[in-house]
Order: sequence, then C-alpha cells, then structure tokens
Amino acid sequence: MQLKGILPAIVTPFDKHGAVDHEILASILEHQLKAGVSGFVPLGSTGEYYALTNEERRQVLATVKEVVGERGTLISGANGSCTREVLEQVQQSVDAGYSNLLIAPPYYALPSQEELLSHYHTILDAFPQINLVLYNYPVRTNVEVGMGVIEALKDHPRVIGIKESSGNLLRGIEIGEHYKGKIQLSCGSDDQALDFFLWGATSWICGPANIFPEKVVDFYNKFTAGDLAGAQNVMRNLFPIMANLESGKFVQKVKYGAELAGFKGGNARAPLLPLTDEEKAEFRRVFEASLR
Repeated sequence: MQLKGILPAIVTPFDKHGAVDHEILASILEHQLKAGVSGFVPLGSTGEYYALTNEERRQVLATVKEVVGERGTLISGANGSCTREVLEQVQQSVDAGYSNLLIAPPYYALPSQEELLSHYHTILDAFPQINLVLYNYPVRTNVEVGMGVIEALKDHPRVIGIKESSGNLLRGIEIGEHYKGKIQLSCGSDDQALDFFLWGATSWICGPANIFPEKVVDFYNKFTAGDLAGAQNVMRNLFPIMANLESGKFVQKVKYGAELAGFKGGNARAPLLPLTDEEKAEFRRVFEASLR
C-alpha cells in the first residue's frame, strides 16, 4: 500500500448538545474530497478519539467509511493505554471495514523499547489482515518509537509507514534516508511539511487540512510537479497559521478554523476549554491574512 498525498486527520464535529454531528462530518469529508485530498485518518488526536465513547468511535468510523467509500485511502486511529485496549480498538476498526491502522505507543504505561516492539508484534500477529502505520508523537505519549523499533520492523511486509510527529526534523531525515523503500515517511509535523517532503515524505497526515484543504493540496501538487518555489510560497502563506496552531490549543484552533471555513464543529470536549475571544481574534487575523 502506498501512502501518498494529503490525508486529513479529520476533526470530530459536535452539535449544540455535545453529540457527534454526523451530518457536519459528512459535509466536511465531501468538501475535502472535492479539494483533492487522498484519504482520511479518523480517530486521531485531532479527532479527539480519547474523548469519544466506544459507540461514538464506531459511529464515526461507519460514517467516514460510508461517505468516502473507495474514493480515498482510509487509516483508522486505534490507540489506548495498554495492549488489551488497543487490540479491542483494532478489532473495532476491522469490524468497520478498515484494514489500515495508525497506532502510537500506549500512553501512561511508558513501555520500554523492547516492550513497545512486543506490543506491535502482538497486534500484527493477532490481525494478519491489517497494515500498520507507526505513530511517533512523544509529546502526547511520552514514549518515542525509537530507531531500534523501526529497524526491527523495517522488513515486516505489513508495517508500511510512520507518521512522524516528534517535531524533530533530524528524525524525519534519518527515516527518509535510511528506510527508503522499507518504511514510508508521512509528515506529522505540520510546520515542517516542506522539509519532510524534501527528505522523502510521500504523504502528510494533516490536521490543518480541516481548515484549508485546497491550500495544502495545492502545496502537494506543486511539490510533486517539481515546482519547489511554488510549494514554498504556499507554505510561506500558511506559516503564520501554522505558528499559531503550534503555539497551543491545537485541537480547539483546528475546530475553530474549520468553523471559519464554513463547518461549525462545536467546542472540543473537556478537559479542553473553548478558545477565549482574544485567542479567536488572533487566529481569525492570521486566517484572513492567508486568504489575501
């Protein structure tokens, strides 16, 4: 399986009562498909998977699968605090028709690298029908998918890639250089997307695509066409928004950005608090500047 293009880490919209709004979710998916995205990643951190009930997760997976069908690559997030819980989430995704899974290290347990490798092998052995995309996001899990784990899994036919969200460009460069043809590199550090693609990334699992899918698709199309200056200009235009997103309250800002783009998705769930009026005004300022 090839990881290519823009793969939005899709938000989970909530209605005024706090329930998942599947009608808005469907409209977001259609809008992004029209913009030219290559697929979607539901139940990621941007999608607030940790704040959803299991039934809500099943419903989100069902809606995304029904709306997208065969029109894009689908990769389900399947994460938890222990191997047992992750296996349950993988089973839930498989039952919903997903064969590609994005799996980070279990949070809170703080497994060693040996234990993390055993965790991944357990998942792969239990589900011979799935493809695995490793997810390195140590700021959220406090555990890195170390190079030793990548080395041990590089020849596994169903370990197809890694979403690298550490913010450490040197790791992205090392993966792109040393594991080319073995582990596909997907950008998970939005403000470093151009650098990632220069060093071998073929896809961008992208939270900001919820705000301006046309722009990130334009970036990708320009880059793959060899128009590096054009791709750089797109990123230059987006960088003030990227900087604002990376300054804190990422999920809330992505949801507010989606609202500015015409898709009201409600507030993030507790413990995350709504943006203040001042934070909204500052984000709106950089959002509107990018439209000029």
